[in-house]
Amino acid sequence: MENQKINTLWTNLHWLSVLAQQGSYTAAAARLGVSKAAMSQRIAELERAAKVTLVQRTTRSLRLTEAGQRLVDDTRASFEQIEQSFAQVRDLAAQPSGLLRVTAPVALARQQLVPLLAEFLKDFPEVRLELDLSDRLSALATEGYDLAIRHTARPPDTHVAWALCSTESVLVATRAYLRKQGEPQTPTDLQAHNCLHYPRSQDTPAWTFEPRNPQGGERVTVPVTGNFAANNSEALREAALTGAGIALMPDFSAQVALRQGKLVRVLPDWRPVGAFAETIYAIRPYAPHVPRAVTALVAHLRQGLAAGFGV
Repeated sequence: MENQKINTLWTNLHWLSVLAQQGSYTAAAARLGVSKAAMSQRIAELERAAKVTLVQRTTRSLRLTEAGQRLVDDTRASFEQIEQSFAQVRDLAAQPSGLLRVTAPVALARQQLVPLLAEFLKDFPEVRLELDLSDRLSALATEGYDLAIRHTARPPDTHVAWALCSTESVLVATRAYLRKQGEPQTPTDLQAHNCLHYPRSQDTPAWTFEPRNPQGGERVTVPVTGNFAANNSEALREAALTGAGIALMPDFSAQVALRQGKLVRVLPDWRPVGAFAETIYAIRPYAPHVPRAVTALVAHLRQGLAAGFGV
């Protein structure tokens, strides 16, 4: 009879593990696709059966008791194995399916990824996709993401990373600005210009360049000043389009404006270095099994981004 009662609590045990992972009833309920009230009820049932408090709640925080943490730790491996086994069986189906939670940088997602994701969903109608637009580096495993698209120089060693495409930084301005203020001929000429920059620290901003022709000189770093800074490349592009100054940004943000002639490259014989990473990756925590929907999405993005963003 006792075993029967335990069997009925397996779902509750899983919900407790999700609660521990997500850190709040609201987040855990959203992850499971249930109501917050249902989540609370299941945990209360588990506590009554265990005859011990598993979760300590306050108006502002939640934490597991020693008993609750021990229960989560002891069952975590089993639930992970069940999840992996089910994923492997599900992937025997002809078409990828299920929910994919993806996180990507705001500018890259809005300008380049959303059209590709829409095409992917047409090709794989059994897949549901949830996209989080954030420039914050998320803890993928604890926040429940299946995949992160990141513009980075070094993916985490603990994760699997697929290179999707190369990217570069570009220096741009409008023709009107350059006619009025003069066109820089060397990187040091930028010191006389209004430079729209991405703030990295409290220090004076500086841009580094190297000649595209190896015989053209040495790498040079130039301190720059300007009356506008933004931690979003779309904002820098829009400011540059008004003729406000010279902006440094990733090529994927400048691509359309360059093709339309609304912006032009500045110092085309010099390559900006160190401002932004040169590779876009798809990243996920290491796991013995990768769901078919994830591999299908990575392949789709790699194909869609293969040409890069050059003009």
